[in-house]
Amino acid sequence: MRDLIITLIVIFGCLYTLKKPYIGILLWSWLSYMNPHRLAYGFAYSMPFAYITAITLIISMVFSKQTKMFPINAITVIWLIFITYMGITTIFAFYPDGALFEFTRVIKIQLVVFFTMMLIADLKQLNQLLTVIAVSMGYYSVKGGVFTILHGGNFIVWGPEGTFIEGNNELAIATLMVIPIMAYLYRISSNRWVRLAWLFSIPLSFFSAIGTQSRGAFLAFGAVVLFFWFKSKKKVSIGIVMAIMTVIILSMMPESWYKRMDTIQTYEQDDSAMGRINAWYYAINVANDRFLGMGFNHWTSETFLLYAPNPLDHHAAHSIYFAVLGDHGWPGLMMFLLIYFLSWRMLMKVIKDSKDNPELSNIHFLAKMLQISFIAYLVGGAFLSLSYFDLPWHFVSFVIILAKLNAETLKIEKQPSPVINKKPNRVLNS
Repeated sequence: MRDLIITLIVIFGCLYTLKKPYIGILLWSWLSYMNPHRLAYGFAYSMPFAYITAITLIISMVFSKQTKMFPINAITVIWLIFITYMGITTIFAFYPDGALFEFTRVIKIQLVVFFTMMLIADLKQLNQLLTVIAVSMGYYSVKGGVFTILHGGNFIVWGPEGTFIEGNNELAIATLMVIPIMAYLYRISSNRWVRLAWLFSIPLSFFSAIGTQSRGAFLAFGAVVLFFWFKSKKKVSIGIVMAIMTVIILSMMPESWYKRMDTIQTYEQDDSAMGRINAWYYAINVANDRFLGMGFNHWTSETFLLYAPNPLDHHAAHSIYFAVLGDHGWPGLMMFLLIYFLSWRMLMKVIKDSKDNPELSNIHFLAKMLQISFIAYLVGGAFLSLSYFDLPWHFVSFVIILAKLNAETLKIEKQPSPVINKKPNRVLNS
């Protein structure tokens, strides 16, 4: 039954995509972030629904009369250069076949993200896309939060198998990135029941993030809470609420959780932490020796024998920064960081331009929430390999869309009101 329902949704979604291309972005996001086909047990489980949706989206864009302009700015120029550069590192990769496989997957994600910037035309459509993402990720975070509460935090919360967020670390950071979006959707929702749903989803998602028992997520949790408080206008009331929520969450966690978090300070005694540090030194040695890095999919025992301080302890990068450094060398890391730096600056400009403007209050608040999402990713990402995950790249596209909508609204407001000249009535003498 699940297989049939999911298939019917995809079919109808693709039909609507042919009429309205941006629907394809919503459908693809649902399939990519929620992975509903992974919740089925029959033929739908392995169906390439996201690929079918992407093909339908491209066909729709070709024949649609809707204006489709790719935004050109500092971020997108560096972004395009970075993608081209990844193609070059793939050609000269240590494992060309494995690198090409991963590069193909990255390109598919980047294409849909680019389509997002071209097709999402107004704040209403952007809100619909944010809702799809928040509901899709919220399915796992809310369920994980309930699971954590019911079991007292004694078991680790995992993501859906065979996805980017399968691991506990990855699920935790994705959850923390989406919580600010839930806060935004709570703010703009007019339906009482919808607002209530978001109000319950936010604390449950925090429980889920802590319930993953991810040390990187714990640090990101602290950064998100502090930055959320810093960005809020009602600092006293928000601070009290968040302090109470934090105390409740931490008081429920078992002793085993605290022992695991304590290894953040005593990392020298933790094999997992030392393995990550070994992988980070490996990435630095690779980048120093190979200008283009090793290309994708090179984290193997063979390459660790060449570059790692401890060649017998090979790990994945467990860091968005060292992953890019090992994959694409120092130039790749510089472009990766520059994209997020420029995105942050663009958000700051949006926040400044929209301040104290009632017409831009939603844009202003969303820009702040996106900053918090980036904090979660950039802090938590220091300890997990999610460099090419579609969610943060999608959020970068939201920054560009938001800046465009902000500029358009300000431009309309600055336009002088048309002056209507009324000719005086003539008095006719009889």
